[in-house]
Amino acid sequence: MIAPDMSPPDKPKLTPGRLFYLGFHRPLEIVHRTFADGGPFAQRETARHQERMLAAAARIKLPPPANNAKPLEVHFLTGARFWFQTVFCAASLAHHSGERLACHMHDDGSIDAPLAGHLRDTLGTDTVIHSQAEVASRLDELMPESRFPHLRERHRNYPNIRKLIDPHLGSSGWKCVLDSDMLFFRRPAFLSDWMRTPSKPCHMVDCGTSYGYPVGQLSDLCGAHVSERVNVGICGLNSSALDWEMIEHWCARLHETHGTSYYLEQAIVAMLVAGGDNSVAPASDYVCLPSRSEVEAPSAVMHHYVAGAKRWYFRNGWRNCGVAPAGS
Repeated sequence: MIAPDMSPPDKPKLTPGRLFYLGFHRPLEIVHRTFADGGPFAQRETARHQERMLAAAARIKLPPPANNAKPLEVHFLTGARFWFQTVFCAASLAHHSGERLACHMHDDGSIDAPLAGHLRDTLGTDTVIHSQAEVASRLDELMPESRFPHLRERHRNYPNIRKLIDPHLGSSGWKCVLDSDMLFFRRPAFLSDWMRTPSKPCHMVDCGTSYGYPVGQLSDLCGAHVSERVNVGICGLNSSALDWEMIEHWCARLHETHGTSYYLEQAIVAMLVAGGDNSVAPASDYVCLPSRSEVEAPSAVMHHYVAGAKRWYFRNGWRNCGVAPAGS
């Protein structure tokens, strides 16, 4: 079994703002998260189930496709800490769609040779690993720091933006990027159809509006009405249509007026699809933040385990998606 790398990232500089965050806001966040997760004893129990999920992922083999059609391409940002979630997401998608998948794994900086080999062995020979070295070369060529200071800074310090930049920069055509913390339980007809014949942007419906910035400002910036509750657990965009100069301008303006936000990537996508004719995954089938009862007895096609649903994801969700090895 390949253990996830839990080594800490490089420490940021201790600015006065950072010290205030660490001394005041961070302890409050930890207390709030502990209570949201059911308390310290519940957290430890959830951690035990997470370890079982990791061990089970090491024994998964992608099921053989039901046909010999051209594989559907799907993109993930992943690495040593999240590979087991990525494997469960991809395997459950393949299992319930009956499709052959070509999984593009975009390295978050922690995929070493053994993990790359394991991902290929698990998910099939169509799996492609996009290394950080490959990304760095493309960034220097197509997104130089002198022209894109905000996007380059965010790429270094805000991993979520890599789900937008890494699959699309320097590429063309439609791509489907999935978050790893999702599972499939039934045939995903909507998603399979979009992946087979994409023609317009695709996204999910969020459980609330989570952009980190006022919707009005986002609408003013992009010159179109930004819809509420765009969620990028499923994100289908046309690489050829992305204007990186415009996205850099958006990031600069948002940073100037409101600072950074964990939801910046989602805000950018909401602006990119604003005012357009989009393919929106049915919220009743593609559920963001499923309840405990829904996780324990799934009726939806797919779950996206955000926020408080993580607890039930690790305890129950992965065992119900049809790909967990016997005895897990």
